[in-house]
Amino acid sequence: MTRYVMQRILGMLAVMFTVVTIVFIIVRVAPGDPAAVMLGPDATAADIAGLRARLGLDQSLPTQYVLFLGQLLRGDLGQSIFLNMPVLSALGERAEPTFFLTLFSILIASAIALPVGILSAYKRGSLFDQVATTFAMFAASIPSFWLGLILIQIFAVRYGWMPASGYGGPDASFLERLRHLVLPALALGIVSSALITRFTRASMLDVLNDDYVRTARSKGMGEWGVVMKHAFKNALIPVLTVVGLTAALLISGAVVTETVFSLPGIGNLVVSAVLRRDYPVIQGALLVIAALHVLINFLIDMLYLAIRSEERRVGKECRSR
Repeated sequence: MTRYVMQRILGMLAVMFTVVTIVFIIVRVAPGDPAAVMLGPDATAADIAGLRARLGLDQSLPTQYVLFLGQLLRGDLGQSIFLNMPVLSALGERAEPTFFLTLFSILIASAIALPVGILSAYKRGSLFDQVATTFAMFAASIPSFWLGLILIQIFAVRYGWMPASGYGGPDASFLERLRHLVLPALALGIVSSALITRFTRASMLDVLNDDYVRTARSKGMGEWGVVMKHAFKNALIPVLTVVGLTAALLISGAVVTETVFSLPGIGNLVVSAVLRRDYPVIQGALLVIAALHVLINFLIDMLYLAIRSEERRVGKECRSR
């Protein structure tokens, strides 16, 4: 187990090193002078030279790369040109809306997808299964920003039940801020539920006809206990995979949704940085999002390990009896 964990940690480090190298190269090989692009057409030669020196762009690429790695090892993602603050601080200030939006979206997606996927597999070929499969295909084809606009039109404009945009004022309570996340979380959650539903259904179909499920039924166990305790428990690993990957995708994929709902999250910050050509913010956001992807994948692998260890422990206890 320890060897496996160490291999995964080394794999994480290798992936992040590759991502860091790619991000460094992309920014440096982009057409034009990054300093001139960031300052705009009205910048003087002295301004451009000063920014190049400040960003270290006046040095050779190997030197820039070594300095860039040392900067990252110190936890320094650079300084935002337009916000005039450290990139890490800018991302930290915008992290709360993105975190809660991702959390609520994955909870909504799981609350929809897991029951629907389980029942769809249990009632395979029934009207419910056909409706659930159709819903999953339909939800997968809907752009989240379009669904967000529809939700705004219905629940914010027509009925006035929910706020249309924003994240509340500076003095807004936590509940008020969460209220602003209901519609964007629904938009992302409904779209994300499609993939989880299909994986849950497929995984359940693989295990419902296995021998241990028939054995549990023959011993007189209730049908709900058979489905949940035996079938779903053994179908959980691929479902956890897709849930984890969906959460990782939501972190990076909330850019458009945050823009539609004017949420002051990381996605909105990235859009603003792209429009302003604030390369340090873009670069820092890419690295943070990549690190979160790698971390979530690592946590999923550790969860696999825990589930497998528990299954082996239960199996030994059963054999000892």
